[in-house]
Amino acid sequence: MKRILLTTSKVTEVIEKYVIIFSILLMMVNSTANAIGRYAFGKSLFFSEELNQFLIVGITFVGFAYAVRRGRNIRMTAVYDALGDRSKKVLMTFISLSTGLLLAYLAYKSVFYVLEIKDVNRLSPALQFPVYIIYSIIPLGLAMASLQFLIAFFMNITHEGNYLSYDVMDGEAKDVSV
Repeated sequence: MKRILLTTSKVTEVIEKYVIIFSILLMMVNSTANAIGRYAFGKSLFFSEELNQFLIVGITFVGFAYAVRRGRNIRMTAVYDALGDRSKKVLMTFISLSTGLLLAYLAYKSVFYVLEIKDVNRLSPALQFPVYIIYSIIPLGLAMASLQFLIAFFMNITHEGNYLSYDVMDGEAKDVSV
């Protein structure tokens, strides 16, 4: 079972990394080219803002899955921190399962949203690109985040300790101060 979870985790990690890296680099190149065009030549790229909006959608939903994998998603721990070890394990297992199932349901519902957009044949204003192709990243990102929570659930029921994801245990995730 652990081998299947490891393989699934590694495959989705590669997908997440490449989508995030490619999207951020493309957004940087697009924004830079648009700024150069606007200030050096007096002409903006007509599609620049729209392309960046599409890229932000991808970064948001795939980035969420990546944050879950690293145990860096937002968690409310006031009650959790006050519990004993056994209660923490039970609560973490419940949270992982319920969140994984909720995200799976949202991924399922978002597929129908994407199909509805496809049926309407909605096109983006500037690029005249089918919007459903871009929005198909939403169910993918939600499904990958769901998968990470379900992997954490299986890790919690089959191993000692409290797992936030396949390879991140509670207490190992670094806090980010703002």
